[in-house]
Amino acid sequence: MPVSPDEARKRGRIESRGTNLRVVVYSGDDPVTGKRSYLRETVKGNDKAAHRRANSTLNRLIAQVDKQRVTESAVPLGAVLDEWLRVAEMEDSTREAYRGYVDRNIRPVLGSMSIKKITPRVLESFNAELRRCRQRCDGTPFITHKVDGVHDCVRSGCKPHVCKPLSASTVRQIQAVISGALAAAVRWEWLDDNAARKAKRPKQLPAQPDPPSSQDAARLVDAAFAIDDEWGTLVWLVMTTGMRRGEVCALQWDNIDLDEAVVEVRQNYIHRKSIQQIKDTKTHQMRRIALDSETVVLLRAQRQRCVERCTSLGIEFTGKLYVFVGIRNPDPRVPCKPDSVSGRYKYMASKLGIETHVHELRHYSATELLIAGVDLRTVAGRLGHGGGGATTLRVYAAWVAASDRKAAEILATRMPKRRSTP
Repeated sequence: MPVSPDEARKRGRIESRGTNLRVVVYSGDDPVTGKRSYLRETVKGNDKAAHRRANSTLNRLIAQVDKQRVTESAVPLGAVLDEWLRVAEMEDSTREAYRGYVDRNIRPVLGSMSIKKITPRVLESFNAELRRCRQRCDGTPFITHKVDGVHDCVRSGCKPHVCKPLSASTVRQIQAVISGALAAAVRWEWLDDNAARKAKRPKQLPAQPDPPSSQDAARLVDAAFAIDDEWGTLVWLVMTTGMRRGEVCALQWDNIDLDEAVVEVRQNYIHRKSIQQIKDTKTHQMRRIALDSETVVLLRAQRQRCVERCTSLGIEFTGKLYVFVGIRNPDPRVPCKPDSVSGRYKYMASKLGIETHVHELRHYSATELLIAGVDLRTVAGRLGHGGGGATTLRVYAAWVAASDRKAAEILATRMPKRRSTP
């Protein structure tokens, strides 16, 4: 329906900006910040023809705002997210992680908002708020109380709020969740367009691996074996093979051929809240990793320990038993928890004064191989990277460059000597 001139003037205005005109239309309050929001567009020129174009622009912007204002029966984003998480085909662990983003970050802010009012501007404002403070505070200082009701803040450990932004990668994940739900709404014909695909996402920073030095790696291995031979073997195996923590926890004796000195990485263990699952590897591909002689010796000793443990528990040793067990539950029929591995490793490293985590052992394995001159495709295969080495190159670009420099120096030493010219 056309907008009358009086109605247009009430909802928007045309401003003179030097030699040009600017059209401003009130589009409602920002659902993220609560501030008044406007659509603005500049029209070049300030003559009668420019004013006619400005009036047309004013009517178009008002119509755009009206299109976004829908009836109360419009489906809210929260309902779309719930339905999408229910029917979408994805891993249970992925679904659990996405549900966490929905409950913690998305639903409190945008959950009740109609999907037809989700615009790129709304999403970019939402992203900016999360990048400023994950609690989306208004900037006014306040105390984070740990106890409800009347209490002594000093005794209760209440502290002043400190803004902690979400990382760019987390915000990108959150927008990917919203985009997935809105894409489903488009397929279901609840929505005409997916605004999340148009909204700008935070820039993805390049990966910056920080593996331990050779000296620190030696200290970590020595400390692990000083604690326990089984724990030392686990740390050594991760360091020499680059296996992920979930992969080493899911490792069974059937996956290891000690005579051929090969380990097959076939599965991954997920243990998150209500989910305890042995599943495919991250890239859904099996890979074979060659073992060095020292690692084979350590695994033979670990196998003997497992046999002795089975005897003490009164169970039969089979290839389906797990190679490594938990501290509190030494039953080899139950896999070790990945979080327990991370926590134990972090505690050990902290006592040594080394700031690192268990995933950095994977980086250590990759960087040492690259620096030693092993080709990129072989390193990618050992790590289980897809894309024929593209991921490996992206993550370890600096070490690939160092390896390339070493290759150039080696080639130079093998080149025939040029005869000096008189």
